[in-house]
Amino acid sequence: MAEAPKILAIQFKYFGDAVLMTPALRAMREHFPQGELHLLVAEEIAPLLRHLPWLTRVWPIPRRRGHMTLSQTWPVIRALRHERFDRSVDFGGNDRGAISSFFIGARLRLGLNEGRGFPGRRFCYNQLVPTAPIVQHESARLAHLLSRWGIVPSSLEPEIRADPALAASAEKLLPAGTIVCHIAASEPKKEWPVAHWAAFYQSAAGAGCRVAFTTAKGAREQSLMDELKKTAPRAPILPVIPDLAMFLAVLKRAECFISGDTGPLHFAAALGVPTIGLFGPSSPAQWAPLGQRHQILTGSPCNCDGDTQICYSANHCLVALPPGRVFAALQKFLKSA
Repeated sequence: MAEAPKILAIQFKYFGDAVLMTPALRAMREHFPQGELHLLVAEEIAPLLRHLPWLTRVWPIPRRRGHMTLSQTWPVIRALRHERFDRSVDFGGNDRGAISSFFIGARLRLGLNEGRGFPGRRFCYNQLVPTAPIVQHESARLAHLLSRWGIVPSSLEPEIRADPALAASAEKLLPAGTIVCHIAASEPKKEWPVAHWAAFYQSAAGAGCRVAFTTAKGAREQSLMDELKKTAPRAPILPVIPDLAMFLAVLKRAECFISGDTGPLHFAAALGVPTIGLFGPSSPAQWAPLGQRHQILTGSPCNCDGDTQICYSANHCLVALPPGRVFAALQKFLKSA
């Protein structure tokens, strides 16, 4: 009789990291088709994964970055402990995930042996896997953790699902055939210049393409959109959609999605939307969407310190990626489509 374990996956990192974990989750379901697969993530990330049909249950947990609020966290940990999991695997590899793994108390607790974090973090696990020895795509790095269990993914392409109940509302927000451009990123150094976006829009609109722009709700991101309005006053701008579930439903309708290396790029790719990724400070080999429907464009070599969010170089790498190259990539997609 095939083994049917009850497994808990843990991921306390950011939105893009959660999406890139999905090939490993799918591989566990394929390896243990009769088992249960639960997932523990931060509350704000849960809508990304809630509609995956091969997850038994998604457990959201309240979180403040850099803080663990015991009064909110402990009831979830206690409920998970009562589930009596056979196995757990911590994909985040941070202190919060290690502590949660220990207190939830699965019989087998798998984690990365990275040599970082608080003293004794590695003792929160009873199965350890060394960090992958070479630089590889993040989906492959996360899947490498499962090598201890003899699990190898059949595909490394991420997958998420939008809430089908929101499809009609999304249709009202985004007309069919729209190319969506997201102008912000979590780190300013990953953003293509607004002047380049404006020039790209002029070329795309002149060619009869339907283009719409989006950004995040923060003050800095909104200032980018204000700048775009000044340089390209006719550019259509989608309203800010703070609800992640609705944003995914809208994103799924896009004809093509264009942005720098940011969470929404990974959302779109995992929803099956063709993308054009604009890469500079981050490595395409590690972070770019996988699959033939995606195109990757890079600027000049990046001289930024990997720990800074802002580019201090006199020659920002993404400035060297001209609007004409991005428009040419869009034309290539439209011809193939």
